[in-house]
Amino acid sequence: MIDWFSRRRFWKKDLFVHTQNRLTVQYSILLMVFLTLFIGIVYVLVDIGISYEQKRQLRMITEQEVKLMEEALRDGVLSQEEYDNLNRIRESRNQFFYYVVDANGQLLFGDEFIPRAKPQILELVRGWIPAANEVRYGTVTVPPPTRRGKPLPPMDGRLELMMTGRPVFQGVQMKGIFYTGIDISFTNHLLKRLLTILTALGILFLGIALLLSYFMSKRAMIPIRRSFQRQREFVADASHELRTPLSILQSSLDVFEMEEGEQLSAFGRNVLFNMKDEVRRMTKLVSDLLTLARSDSGHPDLQCEYADVIPSVEQMMRSTQTVAASKKIALKLDAPPAVMVYGDHERIKQLLYILLDNAIKYTPGGGEIQVTLSVDETENPPVLCLSVRDTGIGIPPEEQNRIFDRFYRVDKNRSKQMGGTGLGLAIAKWIVEAHHGTITVASSPGNGSTFTAKIPLHTPKA
Repeated sequence: MIDWFSRRRFWKKDLFVHTQNRLTVQYSILLMVFLTLFIGIVYVLVDIGISYEQKRQLRMITEQEVKLMEEALRDGVLSQEEYDNLNRIRESRNQFFYYVVDANGQLLFGDEFIPRAKPQILELVRGWIPAANEVRYGTVTVPPPTRRGKPLPPMDGRLELMMTGRPVFQGVQMKGIFYTGIDISFTNHLLKRLLTILTALGILFLGIALLLSYFMSKRAMIPIRRSFQRQREFVADASHELRTPLSILQSSLDVFEMEEGEQLSAFGRNVLFNMKDEVRRMTKLVSDLLTLARSDSGHPDLQCEYADVIPSVEQMMRSTQTVAASKKIALKLDAPPAVMVYGDHERIKQLLYILLDNAIKYTPGGGEIQVTLSVDETENPPVLCLSVRDTGIGIPPEEQNRIFDRFYRVDKNRSKQMGGTGLGLAIAKWIVEAHHGTITVASSPGNGSTFTAKIPLHTPKA
């Protein structure tokens, strides 16, 4: 179970998984934007085209009927034949209604497709003096027909009309205003259905786009994964192969110092000491690189056991006491008698060594380092809190987010003089995260730093 959680946690933090997910989201957003633009443009063009055609048809009907009425009114009378011609135009052009209203607002004559809608249509055009080529939209709700005084179920319902009007002249005298309109309810209904269909297709293609984006990003990550895998294997193999010659070189230098040290000049001894320091630094660097290469493999490779962590901490404090004493730094430990932790205790010792070594390096002589261990029962699950506080030079706020990055050093010249490689805190972070914990830092320049690692106790179930 612990191994499963470890692999799941690594998957969440895997750089390639995050990159692939980010590419998938970016591809999907790009496809979604183009798809949305396509649907919007298609819908708007269809709407504009249909509306333009409806307006053109309405104006053509209006011009034809107004011309017919003005010719008929030349003799001052609209004959039955001329009236029938108007009705035939209405029926052939799918005209919903036409009315002629005099200057006083009284209806002179007209016709409509549904007589029951007449009062509402007249209310829509009441007082309206249309401008040139003006088009108005209106809605009427047709009341249900009656049979023997009882209303029937509604058959026509809500109607949407497109209307326009023109003044009618007899000579130079305006006889009234001609109003006409067509029913656009069915067209609007089709447009709404079209929008619904396009939206549904958009959602469907969005799902397809997500799948395509996922496979595209997965294929794009294949060469990157292979390149990184080869690089990681090279680092691991090179680090492993370098350990043996470095050990031999270290031993050879020790032997040379024992046998020829007395005969060397001051300059020769200085060169020998510098070589030994560089070999030690290279050995530590290779060891750190090998540790990080193993951590990148996705398998923490922890030897976990359920045991008391306090003896390991006390042993590490004794081991570093000599180095701290050489700089007159006081080491203090505040810990309970026992703390049972399920984890790799060698790695926890390594974590404490890294934090102590870091604190000793950057704490001036006469300073103090406080190591505190406690159990936080408020967390779920309970955690071991390991805190290392020093009175060193501190870390600027803008640098604190990067100190756990590999090969990153706040003061590169000072770190190089102290033998730092910039890998210690990266390894510390990996150890903590391999135990499903967290590590944070609180610091300010001149006031020291406090590193706090929280590691779950992970009490094994019986």
